[in-house]
Amino acid sequence: MSERKTIYLCLAHMSEAGFEQKYVKEAFDTNWVVPMGPNVNAFEQDLAAFANNKSDGSTLDRSVVCLSAGTAAVHLALIGCGVQAGDEVLVQSFTFCASSHPITYLGAKPVFVGSEPTTWNMDPVLLEKAILDRKAKTGRYPKAIVPVALYGMPYDCERIMAIADKYGIPVIEDAAEGMGSRFCGQVLGTFGKYGVLSFNGNKMITTSGGGALICRSREEANEVMWYATQARDAYPYYQHTAIGYNYRMSNVCAGIGRGQMTVLDEHIAHHKHVQAMYEKLLADVPGVKMHQQPADERYDANFWLCAATIAPDVHVKGQESAYKEVIKTAVGGAAGVIHAADEATTDCQPNDNVEALRVFMLGKKVECRPLWKPMHKQPVYADAAVYTNGVEEDLFKVGFCLPAGPYVTDDDVRYICECIKEAIA
Repeated sequence: MSERKTIYLCLAHMSEAGFEQKYVKEAFDTNWVVPMGPNVNAFEQDLAAFANNKSDGSTLDRSVVCLSAGTAAVHLALIGCGVQAGDEVLVQSFTFCASSHPITYLGAKPVFVGSEPTTWNMDPVLLEKAILDRKAKTGRYPKAIVPVALYGMPYDCERIMAIADKYGIPVIEDAAEGMGSRFCGQVLGTFGKYGVLSFNGNKMITTSGGGALICRSREEANEVMWYATQARDAYPYYQHTAIGYNYRMSNVCAGIGRGQMTVLDEHIAHHKHVQAMYEKLLADVPGVKMHQQPADERYDANFWLCAATIAPDVHVKGQESAYKEVIKTAVGGAAGVIHAADEATTDCQPNDNVEALRVFMLGKKVECRPLWKPMHKQPVYADAAVYTNGVEEDLFKVGFCLPAGPYVTDDDVRYICECIKEAIA
C-alpha cells in the first residue's frame, strides 16, 4: 500500500487546460517579465468582470488594480482613505495580521473591534460603540473601517455599511479570504470604498503571490496605480510629488492569474462541497461543531477554510502532553517561517485538547491549524484600544481549521473525519 499523502489546509492548483502556462509563455516570449504588462491589464479586466457580476444578472461598475500582495492592497486603500500618522482605524481583531499591520506602516493606530458569534466577523454593535467612544475620547472619528471575511464568511455588509454611512467613515473590505463570497448576491469587496483580494498560494486562486484592490471608479484606480508605481509624475524624467511604492503585480504572475480565473467557479463549488461533507460526517461527533453560515439567504460563503470548534470537556488523545515542549521547527507547511520561541506557552492560546488534536492529526498527515489569534491579544498590539465582548477570544481557545483546498478529495474528507473520531475516542 502506498504511503498516504499529506493533506494541507488549502493549496490552489493549476487549470486543467494549462492556461497558466500559455499566458506565462507569452510573457517570456514578448519579454514582458516585469511589473505591468498585457497580462496584468487582462487579469484586471477579468477580475473586474467577476466582481461586477451580481447574482440577479445586474452589474456594477468597479475597477481593479493588480498588486504585489493583498497586504499592499490594504496599505494603498488606507492611503486612498486619507489615513495619516496619528489617525485611528477600526479593524476586526479576529483576523490575520495583514489586516492591521499596514495601519502601522502609516504611523496610524489600529483600534480593534470584536466579533459576533454567528459569522465570527466584526460585530456591528461593537463597531458603533467604538466609533462613538473614540469620538468622545479623541474628538475625531476614526478614518476608516476594515471588516474581514474571516475564512471566507461574509460580514454583515448591510449593518456595517449603514453604520459607516451614518458617521461618514469609508470602509475597506478585507475580502482576501472571501474571493467569490457574496452578500445579497453581490461579491464581497464591492460594497465599500475599496475591496482587498489576495492571490497567495493558499487562496481561492493564486498568482503564486499577489493581490488586488477593487476601486469604486477608474479615477480612484488610476490614483492607486500611481502610488503602486513609485508615484511618478508625468514628466520625461523622474519627478515625485508623493512617496510611492513598488507594489505593481508582475506580468508573469498575472499570467498565472488569468489561467486561474478559468477555475475560480470550480474552486468555489469544491469548497462548498467539502464544507457540506464535513457538516454531514461530523454532525454526530460529540463536542465537535462545524462553523456554518447563518440561516439567512443573504449570506453565501466560499468556505475558503472549513472551521470547527471542540468543546473544552472533550478529551483528545495525547492531551496531557500538550504545550510541554517548545516548538523548534516551522509550523504550517512549506510556508511556515517562525522566530524562535523561548517558552512553550503564551497568555492566550488554544485549549490543550485543540493543540492535542493538531498534533494527533499531524501524525496522520493532516494539517489542522488553530484559528487566527485575535490581534488585540498579540504582544505587538499590547497597547492598542479594543472593543470586545470576548467572542473571538473564546473561539480562539476552542477552534480549529480543516483542509478544504482543491486537492482535498471526498476520500480525504472521510479520512479526516475518521481521524478526528479516532482522536477523541
